[in-house]
Amino acid sequence: MSEKLKIIPLGGLDEIGKNITVLEYGKDMIIVDCGVGFPEEDMYGVDLVIPDFSYLVANQKKLRGMFITHGHEDHIGSIPYCMLQVNCPIHGTAMTNGLIKLKLEERHLADTVKLITHKPGDVVKAGCFTVEFIHVNHSIADAVAFAIHTPVGTVVMTGDFKIDPTAQGGMTDLARLGELGNEGVLALLCDSTNVDRDGYTPSENIVAESLDRQFKNCDQRIIVTTFASNMHRIQAVLATAQRYGRKVAVTGRSMENMLKVAQELGYLKVKPGTLVDLNATKSLPNNKVVIVSTGSQGENMSALYRMAFSTHKQVDIVAGDRIIISASAIPGNEKAVSRIINELCRKGADVVYEKSEGLHVSGHACREELKIVHALTKPKFFIPVHGEQRHLQLHARLAKMMGMNPRNILIGEIGSVFELSARTCKLNGAVPAGKVFVDGTGIGDVGSVVLRDRKHLAQDGMIVVCVNLSSQDGSIITGPDIITRGFVYVKESEELMEELREVALEAIERCSRRRSRDFATIKSAIKNDLSGYLYKHTKRNPMILPVIVEI
Repeated sequence: MSEKLKIIPLGGLDEIGKNITVLEYGKDMIIVDCGVGFPEEDMYGVDLVIPDFSYLVANQKKLRGMFITHGHEDHIGSIPYCMLQVNCPIHGTAMTNGLIKLKLEERHLADTVKLITHKPGDVVKAGCFTVEFIHVNHSIADAVAFAIHTPVGTVVMTGDFKIDPTAQGGMTDLARLGELGNEGVLALLCDSTNVDRDGYTPSENIVAESLDRQFKNCDQRIIVTTFASNMHRIQAVLATAQRYGRKVAVTGRSMENMLKVAQELGYLKVKPGTLVDLNATKSLPNNKVVIVSTGSQGENMSALYRMAFSTHKQVDIVAGDRIIISASAIPGNEKAVSRIINELCRKGADVVYEKSEGLHVSGHACREELKIVHALTKPKFFIPVHGEQRHLQLHARLAKMMGMNPRNILIGEIGSVFELSARTCKLNGAVPAGKVFVDGTGIGDVGSVVLRDRKHLAQDGMIVVCVNLSSQDGSIITGPDIITRGFVYVKESEELMEELREVALEAIERCSRRRSRDFATIKSAIKNDLSGYLYKHTKRNPMILPVIVEI
């Protein structure tokens, strides 16, 4: 039998973020993107969510390279974790590789991982695959789509994109997508993020006009927060500040890193004297200052968060400050953003964040733009990616509306194996895939059992029962002592604590009367009796941990 092309999403399906896709044919394999996801509310203590790389580890001899569409965290954030387990050349554009290099340096991997820089139009040979870089518009500079030429046909992967005719650097290369469509596209894997929005995504120029309105006639200090990666937006802030004679200072590590890379690569044009140190703004009049800050998503410990809660070492929010939030809240971050806005308003700041102000536009294509890409590429098969289940289903419906045969549209989940030949496409099994949690320096040592315990502790608290037993006859020497955390305030619940001690004592003595010296049996009796008593009297279910020491 002839070989089949396998397309295996290890992330980015049924979820927002954590984008990573494997293409495999025979003895060759490439990876497209390698991003992180962000923890949900019930993932207590988890810092990041990364893909399960076990399939890559098992097949690392086949790896011919990793290709990155752009430099957002959900597409590059997991690269250091992946490179600790497998190693292959990484191909990306200049801005993308500049950001990847910073990540590799933090993990002391910069000398061991090969970064190869390309520009749109470049073609790279990787085993049996030939990967072509195609310019697209997105909310970060140097974003590309890929046309991957394989032995069974061409696969177009759009990455994150939109169509902006007025974008810096030119519009998405629709001409090349049309040429590929005329040559024949086997499969299209297309961004589904904004498939539920009608029309076209507005141009970034709208934001520049809105910023001008906010700066005009404002005699107060201006603080702007936006996504650190959106250099077009930051360029607009710089240009507007220059126009109104204001100096610009930057705060927030990710923002500082991004500006450093963008300036070194020439993606950010700054007139000499415009950027100043944050401390220098203290000696300037308020109407001559702009501060660009991280924190548009309400992140704990971001610069804007620290300003709002008066823990920033250099910037104090004062009444009259104009705070411009030039971003929309990522789903799940709404509460965190609202909390910061409320705190800023409490300090008397003028917070501008309403969508009606035109201070943010998406970097993803809406329905009409998606239709254009479908019409140009004319794929034989379609696999919607980059979205939750509702996005994937809506995108499948859009493809059907465009006249595509429903049998040629496949929706999978992470780990699904899409198997393609020149004439067929089907789901054929699955590979190991899932979520690996990063907690501090620990990678993968927090699993579902640990998270379940953390959730239990967060919701109901904990009771520890300590007792010392005689090694000779099993009698109680001291205790039982009751220690609680996150359950009740002990000083106001002394009667309940004494009742719990009596229940635990009765459980131990019952085991003694039955001549049971087995610690597991005694612990089980204590847990069962206390659990039943607590639920009956408090309707709570704290975690109960008996500790027995034999003396």
